[in-house]
Amino acid sequence: QVQLVESGGGLVEAGGSLRLSCAASGRTFSSYAMGWFRQAPGKEREFVAVITRNGGNTYYTDSVKGRFTISRDNAQKTVALQMNSLKAEDTAVYYCAARWYGITTRPTDYNYWGQGTQVTVSS
Repeated sequence: QVQLVESGGGLVEAGGSLRLSCAASGRTFSSYAMGWFRQAPGKEREFVAVITRNGGNTYYTDSVKGRFTISRDNAQKTVALQMNSLKAEDTAVYYCAARWYGITTRPTDYNYWGQGTQVTVSS
């Protein structure tokens, strides 16, 4: 069992930065691949980034490459998403998710979810 709580969201101007954090509780946190997803009003939840259990591999959706960085600290049981050069299109509720087996970009493949944190980017 893994419980996830996101934090760090807020209001930021276009071009600014935010750092989201996901705090996890549960046994063997390092056994899970961790992902970030986002959902804008009226839209489907979409993949943003994922990181392997040891942090050795990462994958990003094309729209955030070069701007966002995912990282994890297994000792602290945290996962972060550093977001730079934010755009209005990045506005959404951001969710942290955990996957027991393998790495995927599909929301339905993840086993555990946080409640989300709002990110609003103003133009």
